[in-house]
Amino acid sequence: MTPPVSETPAPDTSGAPEARQNRTREMQLMQEALARAHMHDRLHEAESERQAVRLAAARRMQRRAERASLRARRALAMAVMQ
Repeated sequence: MTPPVSETPAPDTSGAPEARQNRTREMQLMQEALARAHMHDRLHEAESERQAVRLAAARRMQRRAERASLRARRALAMAVMQ
């Protein structure tokens, strides 16, 4: 025997759009997390590149200083010899 219409619960359709909205929100959060990860990688690469440029410049300056020191020592040796 079937219950009267007033006693049968109505199907719950309110959860379907909410589930879809949750999935959409999760996808959006995943995209944001991916974008943050890419940005973090790019910042790390840029910092590494800047550090490499600074190291190369420091090595150039060190070689230049060593050459200047050698020239000064030679000039001093020449002055002492005369």
